[in-house]
Parts: sequence; structure tokens; C-alpha cells
Amino acid sequence: MVGLESAVRLNLTTPELRFEVEDRVAIITITRSARGNAFTRAMARSFRDIWNEVRADSEIRVAILTGEGDRFFCTGADVKELGLDESGVGMTNAPLDQALTLTSQQNRVWKPIICAVNGLAAGGGLHFVVDSDIIVASSNATFFDSHVNVGQVGALENIGLAKRLPLGTALRMTLQGRSFRLTAERAYQLGLVDELVSAPEDALQKAIEIAREIAQHSPTALALSKEAIWKSLETGYTPALEYGWGLVRMHWGHPDCAEGPRAFSEKRSPNWNPDPSARLK
Repeated sequence: MVGLESAVRLNLTTPELRFEVEDRVAIITITRSARGNAFTRAMARSFRDIWNEVRADSEIRVAILTGEGDRFFCTGADVKELGLDESGVGMTNAPLDQALTLTSQQNRVWKPIICAVNGLAAGGGLHFVVDSDIIVASSNATFFDSHVNVGQVGALENIGLAKRLPLGTALRMTLQGRSFRLTAERAYQLGLVDELVSAPEDALQKAIEIAREIAQHSPTALALSKEAIWKSLETGYTPALEYGWGLVRMHWGHPDCAEGPRAFSEKRSPNWNPDPSARLK
């Protein structure tokens, strides 16, 4: 990405996560390739800060999440932090006590999120996949869940898998553990992956291409449209339509609602207002 180094947000970049912004697109990269891009408790806290920045910064229109290197996207929680409690029998709750601060959905970020899967996505790494809006994967990507292999409950990521995959496939991933793996091609056929590319480095480039196209649109319209669709998964059809209609009416008073048709009729690029609370005067 040309000129990206100058756009690194040093205040939110750590040795384990890199946070960059350019052309209204944020790129979050897990930089622990030597450890399979596994996440730690400290990273869970860093993710919370990064998602807060993505939500609050009007310069950011779209965010992309990816992993460093060409072998791993994210292999879940670092097993070195899955320690025994003082009795030597039960598990401590670390780093799982931070599990619900990892993803954009868990942090109520309504800006579009793209996941660029450039290798193995396993266990807790599936959090990021199932909670993203658009998933791009390279042909070497593989998806599997290993919770039951190490005596853990497969629930959070697996509930997300059941929303995006046929139920039987989600259950096979959950119950068979490492012995059942989805290739990138199979994940694409079943709809878990939205765009399939050849090489690992192509995943990020395709994600950037998609993000830049999305970033041209009204930030407020994007956020409300995303909210309408995700919220519909939590309720029945009629209540979802009523909720969506409420979001449509809410947007009527926003400047972008008038700016879009005006720019179209005047054959010019629209000048979007990034403030979701802005109202027509």
C-alpha cells in the first residue's frame, strides 16, 4: 500500500498489533506470525482501544483486519496463557476474560469491517471472521475449530459460524475439532468466504480495493444499513422490518439523505457529512 508507513498510528500500534490509516481505510494487522498470530490478554485490551478509535474517528470509513505473513491469519488464544488455576485442576479465565472485547461487533462498531484471511484461521481466530461484514480469503486459507480438542467449550465463535454456514457444517467444525477443516474453496462454496483470491498477499489488496469502494459512500448511510442487517439476525422478520424502517426514517433528517440525490442530479461527487448526529437545517 503506497505511502502506508507514514500513516501508522503509533499511539495505538504495539509490538503485537499494527494500526494504520490511509485513504479513509484503517488496517489492523496482527503481528505475531512466530506464534501463529495468536492473541493474548494484552492484545484483547489493545483491540478494545483500536475499535474505540475506529468508531470515533470520522476520518475512518472502513476497517480491515488481517494477519502478518502468509501462513496464519489468527490461531486463537495463545495456549501459553491458558493456564491452570492454583489447584492445578481447573482453568483460569485468562485470556478468556477479555474475549468479548476482541471484535468490531463486540465493541458495537457499525462501520464496515472486512476480514482478509491470509492463512490458517482457527479457534478464537474465528471470532474475527464471523463478526466481520465481508470476508476475503486466499486459496491457502483453512478454517477449523479446536476447542473440544483441548477440553474447552466451543460456543462464541461457533454460534457465529452457525449464522454463516449450514448448521451441519457448523456442528461438524465444532464437534469434530481439528479433524474437520474447511478449505478456502469449500468455505467460499458454503458462503463463509465472500471473495476468494490466489495468493496470501492478494487477500489484503482485494480487501483494500473493496474498502476504498465502500468508503466513497455516505458514512451514516453505511452504518445504519449495516446495523439494520445485523440486527435482523437477532429477531423475527416483521420486527426486523420495523426496526429497519425506524433507521430509514431516522436518516431522513441527516444532510446526506438530501446530498445524495442532489449530487446525482448535478452529476458531481457527493460531499458527505461524517457526523451521524448532523441534521438538515
